[in-house]
Amino acid sequence: MGAEAAEQPHGAAVVADGFGLKGPRGWAFRKVSFRAEPGALVAIEGPSGSGRTCLLLALTGRMKATEGHAEVGGVGLPRKLGAVRRFSALGQVPGVSELDPAFTVAEHLRERALLQRRFDGSFRAFLRRPAERAAEARARIDEAVAAAGLDLAALPKGERTSVRDLERLEALRLSIALALIGRPRLLGLDDTDLKLSDADRAEVWALLRSVAAAGTTVLAVCAEAPADARRITTVTDEATAEQDEPAEQEEAMEQEEAMEPEQAVKPEPKPEPEPKPEATKPAAESTTATTIEDATQDDTEEGAADALAETGRA
Repeated sequence: MGAEAAEQPHGAAVVADGFGLKGPRGWAFRKVSFRAEPGALVAIEGPSGSGRTCLLLALTGRMKATEGHAEVGGVGLPRKLGAVRRFSALGQVPGVSELDPAFTVAEHLRERALLQRRFDGSFRAFLRRPAERAAEARARIDEAVAAAGLDLAALPKGERTSVRDLERLEALRLSIALALIGRPRLLGLDDTDLKLSDADRAEVWALLRSVAAAGTTVLAVCAEAPADARRITTVTDEATAEQDEPAEQEEAMEQEEAMEPEQAVKPEPKPEPEPKPEATKPAAESTTATTIEDATQDDTEEGAADALAETGRA
């Protein structure tokens, strides 16, 4: 009885304080702070591209945050990602956890039950008889399918229906059933209300409320959160940059005002250009040269005349 009670799902409390993740293209999300009790329904609301999926993956141990910290089920993030992954599960997350369109519903369920027994089962489970292990796997599948509200008999071909033939709502229920086979303490789900009618959207939120009421904490990414959910709103990186820029400017002004007068940075005056030396006029050079040459010629002629006179006297 004690072992069965220990297997029952119990939610994980989620606490975030200044949680943020920065990638090569800037901040995916930043300054996220909230607290959710075990078994709570938390809606991560925001426009596309605002870091909703990254926040979901970081809180479930699939991405490593770069700022602040969080605790999920008493386990600290971002240090112990593996520990959080062991008791959390993902429903549909495009690019991370997706359904294979070529598989049937039964193939997906059997594969997940097999992986669950292989990687997350206890050593005692391997000692059981094959019939007992098969019965336990079937019981887990039936429990998860019922919790997800997936009616296998209502599908076009029953369990043999391919994923590509499922409606959007039924595919969403299947992804939740696959996640619940492991009886996680934390369930993460992306694009909860994408391409759903108002009636289907209401069914999805009613389903997630029932999962949370059963004890599993639910993190659901959506475009618009219901009124009764714990709401976490993300914003785009551009909006974050616009909010951070005035704060940085104000901080810089405060630091400048706090500096002493002799420490204040003043702009250095630009040095005045040195006066260029005046170029010598070519005309003056020519005149000077001519004057010197004329004087030399006069002196030469007078000397020659004196020499001839002396010769004649002689």
